[in-house]
Amino acid sequence: MLAAFAVLALVLAATGIFGVVAGAVSDRTREIGIRLALGATPGEVGRLVVRQGMVLPVVGLVVGAVLAFPAVGAMRGLLYGVSATDPRVFGSVLLGLLSIAVLATLIPARRATRVDPRVAMSAD
Repeated sequence: MLAAFAVLALVLAATGIFGVVAGAVSDRTREIGIRLALGATPGEVGRLVVRQGMVLPVVGLVVGAVLAFPAVGAMRGLLYGVSATDPRVFGSVLLGLLSIAVLATLIPARRATRVDPRVAMSAD
C-alpha cells in the first residue's frame, strides 16, 4: 500500500512539473519565436527551458533532503535490511526524483525548440 501511494505521488509530481513547464512554454511562445528569429539555436532554447523548469524541483529536493534526516526516526520501524540514514538510499532517491523532473521538463523543452518564429510572432 505504501509503495502504491509512493508511485502515485511520483506520477502526480511529474505531471505537475510537466504542466507548469508546458504552461510556461505556451505563455512564452512569442518570446521563444523572437529568440529563434534573432539567431538562438534550438539547443539553446531547449537548455533555457530545462534550466528554468528545474529551479523549483531542485529547490524542493534540497529542502526535502534536509528535512528528511529529522524525519527518519518515524520510519525506522518500516525499514528492513537498510539503515534509516543510508547515504546510498538517500542518493539514489534524490537521483531518481531528479531524473523524473528532468524528463518532465524535456517534453515541453522539445516542443519549444520546434516553434516557428513566423507563426509565433504573428499569433496573439
